[in-house]
Amino acid sequence: MNILVINSGSSSIKYKLFSFPKESLIDKGEIEKIGETKSKIKNHTQGIDEIINKILTKSSLNSLEDIDAVGHRVVHGGEKFKQPHLINKTVIKQIQKCSELAPLHNPANLAGIKHCLKSFPTNFQVAVFDTAFHQTIPRSGYIYPIPYKYYKKYKVRKYGFHGTSHQFIAQKAAVILKKPLDRLKLITAHLGNGCSITAIDKGRSVATSMGFTPLEGLMMGTRCGDIDVAAIFNIMRKEGLTIDQTDKILNKKSGFLGVSGISNDLRSVVKAAKGGSQRARLAIDIFINRLKKYIGAYLFYLGRADAVCFTGGIGENNPDMVKSIERKIKNIFPKTKVLIIPTDEELMIAKLTYQLFIKNKRGK
Repeated sequence: MNILVINSGSSSIKYKLFSFPKESLIDKGEIEKIGETKSKIKNHTQGIDEIINKILTKSSLNSLEDIDAVGHRVVHGGEKFKQPHLINKTVIKQIQKCSELAPLHNPANLAGIKHCLKSFPTNFQVAVFDTAFHQTIPRSGYIYPIPYKYYKKYKVRKYGFHGTSHQFIAQKAAVILKKPLDRLKLITAHLGNGCSITAIDKGRSVATSMGFTPLEGLMMGTRCGDIDVAAIFNIMRKEGLTIDQTDKILNKKSGFLGVSGISNDLRSVVKAAKGGSQRARLAIDIFINRLKKYIGAYLFYLGRADAVCFTGGIGENNPDMVKSIERKIKNIFPKTKVLIIPTDEELMIAKLTYQLFIKNKRGK
């Protein structure tokens, strides 16, 4: 069967088309700069139409009827979704409710879903949630130490993100280590423009760095990660900043960009550091120090780790950084493997869609 995966972002749509059960890639592509002034693609509806045209033109498929199922990435599923779900009116309403928790992503995810439902009305369509994998974290790990009423009233808690990537890497690590996943303790680090790290025990997420939003945790391209909230209050009072202005600073102007003053892209920051920029060097040092802190904490939390796995644009393309961290790990946990594993979130979404399709078919 053929499964189309739609990864609909705020201004882009990535897609991959797979043949199952062989998991072979038929086609892939990306629509970028959606809604920008000079772009021909004004919205996600046009973006999906462009993808359909590309698939029918480039691939071996003769018609849309050759696509049996569509898997959609949805960033935030709140507490409602712990597994992938067949898309229906109830699921759509819940995704809409979670949009306030992920205002840049969920509306875009939903736009892609709604147009695919019109374009593929008879197809099996599944929502796969970034937050679902982390729903196994214990209450002591996701409840914030603030008045409990805010959790009860507003569901303010740690949710975690990049779950599909962490799940994929954990499964790949089990294959590489030649051990069942349910016998492994793993630490997976998804390092890109957005960064998160997860402790995985027997295939289940038990701790993760991102929180109520993707702002918490590691330093990132433009996000600050962990910070004393009182420091932010202090800056807001002295600068006369509004909540929206502060939100933009923490999410869009901090991280590598904020510290280095050069770029959110580590490649550019590394180049500047080699050229003598002290702020660029400082940005790199802060990133590595915070990464070490989380790895150390999760090693202690798990008691041991069979492997620490790096993925994402930074994790996959900076072997010297990984080796320096590996030396630290080996000094204390000599049996722990350090692995670099390319992630494939779209393949993971396709696998989960396929599993739900087979389960649904058997149920009938």
